Amino acid sequence: MVDGQDYFIILLVLSVLLNFVFPVPVFLSSPFTYSGFLIIGFGFVLALWSRSLFLKNATTLQLSEEPASLITSGPFRLSRNPIYLGMTSILLGVAVLQGTLVTLAFPIIFVALIEFFIIPGEERKLEKLFGEPYREYRKSVRRWI
Repeated sequence: MVDGQDYFIILLVLSVLLNFVFPVPVFLSSPFTYSGFLIIGFGFVLALWSRSLFLKNATTLQLSEEPASLITSGPFRLSRNPIYLGMTSILLGVAVLQGTLVTLAFPIIFVALIEFFIIPGEERKLEKLFGEPYREYRKSVRRWI
């Protein structure tokens, strides 16, 4: 089963490789490209912080397994999907760092794949497992930001 992390890794590798295989005009040049490091750093911090909450609450990140608890603290107070938001930030940071137009497609493709193929199944599973608490959480916290 393909999950969000698989899509992320595939798109990250493609982003770097295609930037060299099909060089296109640069939309951003040095020193502005260095801001990509900040965006990547933000993405890593957000994803790792979110992941640590899964470990702390002894629940799973795997789509094939059932979560043991509903996490609504930390970054989950602002986004129902902070790990995917972190991954998107990393892809965007890589695009800024490379400074070419072709790389900007990858964060957009990632969001579309996650939005249409991953999140709906996750949300159905969470609603089935946690019922009303999840529905209330969904009403009060946005999917992305």
